[in-house]
Amino acid sequence: MLIHPEIDPIALQLGPLAIRWYGLTYLAAFALFMALGSYRARKQILRGWRPSDVDDLLLYGILGVVLGGRLGYCLFYKPAYYLSHPLELFAIWQGGMSFHGGLLGVIFAMWLYARRNQRPAFQVLDFVAPLVPLGLASGRIGNFINAELPGRAADPSLPWAMIFPTVDRIPRHPSQLYQFALEGVLLFIILWIYSSKPRALGRVSGAFLVGYGVLRSVSEFFREPDSFLGFLSFGMTMGQWLCVPMVLLGLWLLLRPVSPKE
Repeated sequence: MLIHPEIDPIALQLGPLAIRWYGLTYLAAFALFMALGSYRARKQILRGWRPSDVDDLLLYGILGVVLGGRLGYCLFYKPAYYLSHPLELFAIWQGGMSFHGGLLGVIFAMWLYARRNQRPAFQVLDFVAPLVPLGLASGRIGNFINAELPGRAADPSLPWAMIFPTVDRIPRHPSQLYQFALEGVLLFIILWIYSSKPRALGRVSGAFLVGYGVLRSVSEFFREPDSFLGFLSFGMTMGQWLCVPMVLLGLWLLLRPVSPKE
C-alpha cells in the first residue's frame, strides 16, 4: 500500500512571497498551450493561423478559465452559500474552481475572440481543443500534490491503493492520477491524432466534448463525491451530471450533416 508523500503545497518561499505548486501547474498549462498552439499554427493544419495569434488566444483563455471556473463552482456546487455571501465570490484564493464552468468561460472567450477577429467560432474552438488536455493534466498533478479531490475507498490489496494522511487512514484510489492519465494524457493523444488532418468545422470540438465527458465520467467512479453534495440522482455525481450535456452536444457536432464548403 502506498502513502501519499505529503508534499508541501508551497514550492518556493521568497520572503513574504509564497510560490505554490498549484500556481506552477497553471504556468505549466499555459506554457504547454503556447508551445502546442505555436506548433499547430506553423504546421498550418488549420489554414490562416500564425504563431503570434496564440498569444491573444492565451489571454482570452486565461480570463475564460479563471472567471468561468470560479462562477461555475459557485453556481453549480454552492449556489445557496454564495447567494448568502456574495462578496466571497471574489475570494479565489480560498479555492473553488469548476472545470465545467471554466469550459463555458473559455467557449465564451473564444467566441469573443472569433467575433473580434472575424473568424468562424468553430474554427477557433477546433484550433484550441487539442491544446487543452495537457493543461488539464497539469492541474490534476496540482490536485495530487495538494492531496485534494481524493479517490473513493479502495481494496487494500490494490497495488496502487494510497493513504492520504491529511484526509484519513483509509486506502483510496489516487483518482487525481486517474484523471491525469484519462482526461489529460489519453484525451490529448486522441485529439492530437484526430485533429492532425483537416476536419469539418465543429468536428474536433465535438470530439473534445465527447472524449472529456466520457473519460471524466469514468474517473468519477473512483473519485470521492463532494462531501457537501454526495451522490445525486441515479447514484451519479455532480461531475457526471455536468458531463451529460457535454457528451450530447459533442455527439451532435460529430454527427451533424455538413455542407461541402465545410
